[in-house]
Amino acid sequence: MDKKEQLIERIPKRDEMQMTPQYIPDTKGLVAVDITWGEIQPIQVADGIRTVGEPEVIKHLQSGLPVIDVRAPGTRDGIRIAGTNEIPISDIVDRMDELDRSKPTIFFCNGPQCPQSQKAINLLLEAGYPAEKMWYYRGGMHDWITLGLPVVKEYVE
Repeated sequence: MDKKEQLIERIPKRDEMQMTPQYIPDTKGLVAVDITWGEIQPIQVADGIRTVGEPEVIKHLQSGLPVIDVRAPGTRDGIRIAGTNEIPISDIVDRMDELDRSKPTIFFCNGPQCPQSQKAINLLLEAGYPAEKMWYYRGGMHDWITLGLPVVKEYVE
């Protein structure tokens, strides 16, 4: 590690990490965010993969196009974005045939600090899935929630 890298130090991880922002009870509009978990992720996942933001995700969902939540069980905190489908990262290659290659598919996970969607996209690339049909929503659940966009409560994992 050189001197420049030593100047940037993250806060140590907490023992009980919170991967998605949590709504603060009885305080409408406020969420608690754990800044201690995760890894710094690139904007560009791989050559040919388009990185998108919330407007593209919303348009995709409104158009009925596929948006895939690749978060592993145990990392979802019982919530999801309405209209999305779940294919855990561990199953992504085995379930690749469930993806529609005629349409671009958006993949996401817990947010800009979460490596799951990036890893899932790279696994699909290695398995021969076309890059031009995969879009990366880097913001994930973190940005979706902190922007006040709606989520759906699910079963508790």
